[in-house]
Amino acid sequence: MGAFVARIGRAELACIVLSVLAFSVPFLTHDRLFYSISNQIMIAVIAAFSVFIMLRMNLISFAVPAFMAIGGYAAAIAARNGLTDVFALMAIAFAFPALVALPLGALVLRLRGVYFVLVTYILSEILQLFLFETPGLTGGSNGIAGIPAATFFGISLGRYEYVLLTTAGILLLATVITAATTRYYGQQFSAIEENEVLAQSLGLVVWRYKVIGFVIAGGVAGLGGYALVTMLLTAHPSSFSSFSGVSYITYAIVGGRTSILGPVVGSTILVWASNLFSSQAQYSQGLFGVLIVFVIFAAKGGIVGTAEYWLKRWLRKRSDPGAGDDLAPVGRSKDAA
Repeated sequence: MGAFVARIGRAELACIVLSVLAFSVPFLTHDRLFYSISNQIMIAVIAAFSVFIMLRMNLISFAVPAFMAIGGYAAAIAARNGLTDVFALMAIAFAFPALVALPLGALVLRLRGVYFVLVTYILSEILQLFLFETPGLTGGSNGIAGIPAATFFGISLGRYEYVLLTTAGILLLATVITAATTRYYGQQFSAIEENEVLAQSLGLVVWRYKVIGFVIAGGVAGLGGYALVTMLLTAHPSSFSSFSGVSYITYAIVGGRTSILGPVVGSTILVWASNLFSSQAQYSQGLFGVLIVFVIFAAKGGIVGTAEYWLKRWLRKRSDPGAGDDLAPVGRSKDAA
């Protein structure tokens, strides 16, 4: 059992278990508001997973909303044309943005730092323009409404409970893909994150792994877009605004960029907080901003990274009370700590 857990990874296994537990929500409550918030959290987690894959290579991508739109619109168009099988729609939502990301990644991944960030943001803006200016394909400013509910072996998934179960299924798939990618390519991604130039000089084909990560991140984001379309039963450009990319990046970084649990924790806390603060009307954005600033300053390694640091410190002192503290929080040097 220990070897199995070590092979998969404790954090990865914990995420998979949490994704499976999401299926229990419809059986525990019938509160529609709780369903809505749960849906929002799961969609945010999927989008944050896409950000997390790129962060593992020290790349911040604002292209997540663009890939979500491609996946969501592709599935919506397929559904409007009679294809309602949930498995086929999930495959389309993953495959289309992944295929778009393949040639796109070969171009934009040559850029580094702020230039890569800027180009990915521009890509989202260009896609927004495309969605508005192609009414024949995307419905333009009206979007695609009246999308038929997906089906599972002939059973319609249009009820609130079924929509939530569909999102949970998409989340489980996104979790498995993210966990498998970051574990299998963990060493290569870490080498690129630490020192890309050094990794390349030692023989690592950096561009290949960056493209692999970019393609899979695009596919995962597409799944998030399909989950959003499934929840709303409509595909509209406003659902995939460029600014939403800032939120997804925030979820991943606040939660912790060093562990796959980071996007889960960050998305859960911040989406729940945004819904809580929304009742404060004009103060909601300010309260949400204060929360983010507080978390960033109080937990520089993210919530998960900081929790891991204090847990290791406590376990170390418990096993050896006289030992000095030579651990440093994630993201900080020992001198700074």
